[in-house]
Amino acid sequence: MGRLESGGWIAVALVLCALAIPWFLWGNGRVVAGFPLWLWWHVGWMGLASLVFWLFTQRAWGIGIETDSSGTDPRSGGEPP
Repeated sequence: MGRLESGGWIAVALVLCALAIPWFLWGNGRVVAGFPLWLWWHVGWMGLASLVFWLFTQRAWGIGIETDSSGTDPRSGGEPP
């Protein structure tokens, strides 16, 4: 995994963390379908966070932890990538 991809995942994580709390909805009493708007924000955020985490597990699990000095991909049964 290259530095660019690693930096991309870090950027995605920072954006997700920044969007976890809807600062811009503080004090907003708007109700949609019987629930406050900020609650819908959290429902959408959790869906997005779940999708991003699934993508992370498929593409970059073990980033910065697993090292493979032999040049083979352990997920493919030891065959070169």
